[in-house]
Amino acid sequence: MAVKKGDMVRAIREKLENSLEAKASDTRFPSYLFDSKGEIVDIKGDYALVKFGKVPTPNVWLRTDQLEQFK
Repeated sequence: MAVKKGDMVRAIREKLENSLEAKASDTRFPSYLFDSKGEIVDIKGDYALVKFGKVPTPNVWLRTDQLEQFK
């Protein structure tokens, strides 16, 4: 999926849970990554910085292939 700054996205559970990044860190991902919309605020290479929701959550870098348009 081609993404750009300002796109509204969410994480794809299957791609994130089975990723190299997940194996290198805590695999208990918060539900807001998959259930709420996040806005892409920056892109560097294959990674996008995503700001999720209106609740105070940290921004997170995710690979662009782990994201899908929020519907």
